[in-house]
Order: sequence, then C-alpha cells, then structure tokens
Amino acid sequence: MGKRTKKVGPTRGLGARYGSSVRKRYIKVVTEMKKPHRCPQCGFPRVKRASVGVWECKKCGFTFTGGAYVPTTKLGIVAKRLAKGTPLEETINTEEIE
Repeated sequence: MGKRTKKVGPTRGLGARYGSSVRKRYIKVVTEMKKPHRCPQCGFPRVKRASVGVWECKKCGFTFTGGAYVPTTKLGIVAKRLAKGTPLEETINTEEIE
C-alpha cells in the first residue's frame, strides 16, 4: 500500500471528489462560517453558529437568528432598514421630481 497524503484544511474529507469549483465554493462558505463574527449586542467578536440559522455570542450569551452560514445576510439588512422606516432611494427620487 502506498503513502497517503495528510488531509488538512476545510476540504479534508472530500479528497479529489466533486470537482475543484465545488470544493473552492465549499472552502469559502466553511471558512466564513467558522471565523468569529461581531456580536450585535456587546460588540465583541465572539459569535459562533449554534445551529443552522441560529447564532450565539459566547461572551454575553445573546442568541439571535441570521443566515445559515453567516449571521447577517443582505436581505436581512434590507428588511431591518425597512422595519426602521428609513426611506428607500425610489421614494426619495419621486419626491424630487414632483
């Protein structure tokens, strides 16, 4: 039996399977998910993923929902802005025309 290469990195279990582009995308998602994110409550970078879409700050214990792989999504930011009542660019442009 020949020597086996040591498996390191996020794709350690995939080997040469699934194609390079899929493995690269997988690396990007997993490394972004694993890095510490900033807590919206206390501001410390201690947020880790508890389960799919559930994020928890290890410092203050704040638990919140977000994306499956990142705590904040682009759609979530837009929804928060709309909930606060911040005017959209379209409404600002139509007011200037009239």
